[in-house]
Amino acid sequence: MQTNSEESYFTIENPILDNLLKEKNSKFFSYAFPVFSEEDIKNHLVIIKKKHPNANHACYAYQIGYKNIKYRASDDGEPNNSAGMPIYGQIQSFNLTNILVVVVRYFGGVKLGVGGLVTAYKMAAKMVLEVAQKVECIEMTTINLQYEYEDHPKIMQLIKECKVTIKEQKMELNCEWTIAIPEKEYNLFQEKCESFKTCKITKIDL
Repeated sequence: MQTNSEESYFTIENPILDNLLKEKNSKFFSYAFPVFSEEDIKNHLVIIKKKHPNANHACYAYQIGYKNIKYRASDDGEPNNSAGMPIYGQIQSFNLTNILVVVVRYFGGVKLGVGGLVTAYKMAAKMVLEVAQKVECIEMTTINLQYEYEDHPKIMQLIKECKVTIKEQKMELNCEWTIAIPEKEYNLFQEKCESFKTCKITKIDL
């Protein structure tokens, strides 16, 4: 399991689709999606249910957020805590966030029992997460930066030092930039900017 620093988190790079597990004639199709909002999650669930209109269950778990985490686990008609929580347990085990895992079950005529269901849903989630490409994301802060051109050389040097990503820029006598900066660099960046003669910095809430 990968470990993250206080300024970063892990998610998956791309969706993983149709990972199949068979258990006593039941078929479990597992899916994993990178997600960033509850609206993303709803859209993926609608698509999955349309793809599997005859499935008996579409159980899932998700976690979104980095410091303020939201999560949910759904058994979708399976016995209480036999599906959603085993799926969520694998999300935690792989130390991931901003992720949705869905496991679709087609009943094969043989009952698995609660213990068997827990094992099957856990294994289906584990299998799909094992093949997913993990990526480490650095927590970024977006800021608006305004200054007069006389401070431009100092600003450019500071941007190089602090690993800034430039989103928008307007270069005139009065310059204005929208930039993203690693959260751990923000306080130092702010302090230096405010020491310049004409610089004004504002944090943007996204």
